[in-house]
Amino acid sequence: MAAADLNEQLLEERTREFNFKPYKDYREMLEKEQLDGVTVVTPDPFHKQIVLDAAEAGVHVLCEKPLDVTVEGCQQMTDACAAANVLLQVDFHKRYDEYHIAMKQKLDAGDLGRIQYGYSHMEDRIEVPKDWFPNWAPNSSPAWFLGIHFYDLARFLMNANGVAVWATGAKGRLSSLGVDTWDSISAKVLFDNGATVAFDNSWILPYEFEAVVNQGIRLVGELGMLECDSQDRGTVTCCVNDKPGMQTHNKSFLRQRFDKQGREVFDGYGMESIADFAYNVNVLLDGGTIAGLGSYPSGVDGIEATKIAAGVHKSLETGGIVQL
Repeated sequence: MAAADLNEQLLEERTREFNFKPYKDYREMLEKEQLDGVTVVTPDPFHKQIVLDAAEAGVHVLCEKPLDVTVEGCQQMTDACAAANVLLQVDFHKRYDEYHIAMKQKLDAGDLGRIQYGYSHMEDRIEVPKDWFPNWAPNSSPAWFLGIHFYDLARFLMNANGVAVWATGAKGRLSSLGVDTWDSISAKVLFDNGATVAFDNSWILPYEFEAVVNQGIRLVGELGMLECDSQDRGTVTCCVNDKPGMQTHNKSFLRQRFDKQGREVFDGYGMESIADFAYNVNVLLDGGTIAGLGSYPSGVDGIEATKIAAGVHKSLETGGIVQL
């Protein structure tokens, strides 16, 4: 097991914690280690070259979303992995949420009929761009960091691709704090099944908001509607002395439990998306084929989600409707 990171202090801390071989240069790691798979968790604009180098080394890849910030980059990555017969999986973990899976089962069964319209929101507290990622948030946006989750989720739920988008956005709060990026972006996307879905994304919620993220999705069809409030699921709401205000925890994302041997075990959709990649890699190591893996968030899914996000930003620049 090995890991590479430019942050030497963090690398040293994690090496002590997890006992792996540390590298400051991922290319050296790919060259020296016999790796079955790698996960790419760099900031949005820096996924592509690592994926291309991993493909050349014959190493399977789990890449964080977005796959790349350009459609051309996504296509290049997907083509390189296909040519090398390397698995390329994108960590669209919203697909693994048990609530979203239940939604998809009803949609696939035709319970809602033809989807006509929908709405989603995903919002972060301001600490995410201001305190967590102030150095690279200017190279990202609420659409790239947050919207990409729900662009893919809407595609996944409806089995549809985006064909056109119109977007508006606002700046001011973050730029006044020295982080030059969009505060919020609102987009309306037309899909090839005829449905239009509105996506509202921001990362300026106050520090006092009860959770780091607030999120939900709603779809309306000819025969009914479905909605999931992914933040407020009616569980684990608390108020304690050492934290201000009410706190709400999303236990579907990460659950802690102990097995009968007393070992600490974690599950939840934040883990399941990674575990699925590990399972797929093991199938391939046992002689399986990529074509035989069944459904997983692939490079093609990464391309389609990036098409929407790139269209959102082009619409912000032009002020008009963008065909995807």
